[in-house]
Amino acid sequence: MNYQTFQPHADLSAFIQCYWTLEVPAAYGAEKQRIIPDGCIEMAFILGDDIKRFTAGDDFLLQPRAMVLGQTIEPFYIQPTGYVNTFAVRFYPYGFANFVNVPIKNLANKETPIAQLFGEVIAVELERKIIAAKDTKQRIERIEAFFLDKLNEKSTIDHIVTTTIDTLLATNGSSSIRSILKGDLSKRRQLERQFVKQIGISPKQLGKVIRLQTALKLLLNKKEGTLTQIAYKSEYYDQNHFIKDFREFTGTTPKEFLTDDQLALSSLFYAKG
Repeated sequence: MNYQTFQPHADLSAFIQCYWTLEVPAAYGAEKQRIIPDGCIEMAFILGDDIKRFTAGDDFLLQPRAMVLGQTIEPFYIQPTGYVNTFAVRFYPYGFANFVNVPIKNLANKETPIAQLFGEVIAVELERKIIAAKDTKQRIERIEAFFLDKLNEKSTIDHIVTTTIDTLLATNGSSSIRSILKGDLSKRRQLERQFVKQIGISPKQLGKVIRLQTALKLLLNKKEGTLTQIAYKSEYYDQNHFIKDFREFTGTTPKEFLTDDQLALSSLFYAKG
């Protein structure tokens, strides 16, 4: 697998975490993979062969070749049909809301073709430019031109939402909503409503995903020796709490995660960030 990440232009760095590319030879890429939540929304362009997304059992659909993958709160399976070549944009949790008018909650737990978000004519032209680009550098230049054009300076992110996200990121997802709001629970309903509108999931769900990300990176990079140490380092109450959340979001246990071939792709994403 060849997975690389690239930093965005300074004018977009408040919204976009990174661009990433993934290439996997056809002979290696046919393995079914479990993808786990990461708290982000992504726009992806499939430049290689089609990719299946399993919906239930052996039932699947082919992912759109130019799509936005909304917030996910449970793992799902994908399987390449051959050569994998993907170019993608990873947004911060609140980033993508700046570029579209549709409610972000409508994108959750599914892939949405970009034509449904930006219109058929614009989407076809953007996809054509991405496919025709000579290399990743040119793809980034073209997608950034698109986003800079779309960025509406009048659109702002609700302060209470960004404050909550910043706090969750700074504390690896461990802060409670009560502590973030400094005890003012009259704001909680407003926060929940704005979060679902702008982020696509609740603040509690985002906090759990961020905290799991911290634990996954420690697990994969072997920075802590035992599961108990990882649990406490990641601000879980105890090892059982860690394992419970881990199973909820990955569908497996921490020990099984490290040896599961179907999680090779997710492991790669988390290990390299």
